[in-house]
Amino acid sequence: MTVELDPATATNTETNTETNTETNATTRGTPSGVAQSRPPQEQTDDGVRAAVLDVARRAKVASRVLARANRATKDAALHALADALESARDEIIEANGLDVARESASGMKPSLVDRLRLDGDRIHAIADALRELAALPDPVGVVVRGSTLPNGLTVRQVRVPMGVVGMIYEARPNVTVDAAGLALKSGNAVILRGGSAAARSNAAIVAVLSRALEGAGLPADAVQSIDAYGRPGARELMRARGFVDVLVPRGGADLIQTVVTESTVPVIETGVGNCHLYVDAGADVEQSVAILMNSKTQRPGVCNAVETLLVHADAAGVFLPAALAALASADVVVHGDEATARLAPAGLAIVPATDEDWAREYLSLDLAVRVVPDLDAALEHIRTWTSGHTEAICTRDLGAAQRFTTELDSAAIMVNASTRFTDGGQLGLGAEIGISTQKLHARGPMGLVELTTTTWIVQGDGHVRP
Repeated sequence: MTVELDPATATNTETNTETNTETNATTRGTPSGVAQSRPPQEQTDDGVRAAVLDVARRAKVASRVLARANRATKDAALHALADALESARDEIIEANGLDVARESASGMKPSLVDRLRLDGDRIHAIADALRELAALPDPVGVVVRGSTLPNGLTVRQVRVPMGVVGMIYEARPNVTVDAAGLALKSGNAVILRGGSAAARSNAAIVAVLSRALEGAGLPADAVQSIDAYGRPGARELMRARGFVDVLVPRGGADLIQTVVTESTVPVIETGVGNCHLYVDAGADVEQSVAILMNSKTQRPGVCNAVETLLVHADAAGVFLPAALAALASADVVVHGDEATARLAPAGLAIVPATDEDWAREYLSLDLAVRVVPDLDAALEHIRTWTSGHTEAICTRDLGAAQRFTTELDSAAIMVNASTRFTDGGQLGLGAEIGISTQKLHARGPMGLVELTTTTWIVQGDGHVRP
């Protein structure tokens, strides 16, 4: 399998979570103080391998320092990172402006350009997210379980850092900061490979974070980027087993599956967001329309935006005319079945839906709509087409809600709430490094706890096994 590993050219999603395949960026123009992020063309594979392994070795050394750091040290560093980002606001915005201008000119979807763009308010919000991380409990050292055995041995299972976390992700500069902050708080070093669409932004941000870490008395190598080594660098990161402890891909299906299938480093698989909203018979129409509009239109280019609306046939006659009118007012293009088209207000065009629509993560102001005869049909549709990210139900029926939550197998299930709540910050976890759709180790929004593993500590007094 050969798939482009530049998240800016390989993905059509989020990502988490999402840069589309239309993007084919080259880096042009560098603001002062921001390092070149493109590899020299003459750089050999052996040279890239050596360079990435050197980054990984230095990250491993830095991770040992972070593993010993106490909470006060890590929290002070997080505040220092936040302050540094705000102080370097102009530098970061200058770099980001070049990325935004280039990607806009190359035809990137407006919703994805929005996710790439940074301004003063967004940088302030990113910095505040680091401060919020500092206020969260430190997961390192927490005793998961423990006991004293009949033979006198004391046994404790204790949370410890992963070590070195690798990230391959799309053109979202805020992910650069989120990953660095989460790794620091959980005692891990992080190696970042962002997409070329955000190359200038990421280079500026990593430079700021590295300086701030040194100023806080922690190794600058705790946060490093391999963007300078391009796609070959990403491949070497995937093969750096023994130096990198876990790899988290965050982007489109092709990118994620390439990392999952080709990496020798253990991978936590994040997924695309083909999210569903089902409106049950007797659901509150006004509330359901509000949930739909928030789920679809608040930020259509993110992985927790709803992509398919399913409506119970008994609710369709009242709900759909109101919902379709609201969607039209927000310029949402509806891809619907015949029942949906029949219930559309006069003059409102419905694009005939196909299986491609049921399977698609649009990441745009497009929505697939289907009328289903009952809850069973809704559940079957979701099981057939879901990516396992987030599903939501609007209902007044407790039995229907219970069936929906127990019979579906997704990372997050919402009852009378927007799909947009599948987010680490919204669920009280602080920032997230991604949304896992797999079942081993971590599932759903991945916060601090999900970036730790455990060690068994057994203490005896000359005990030997009989």
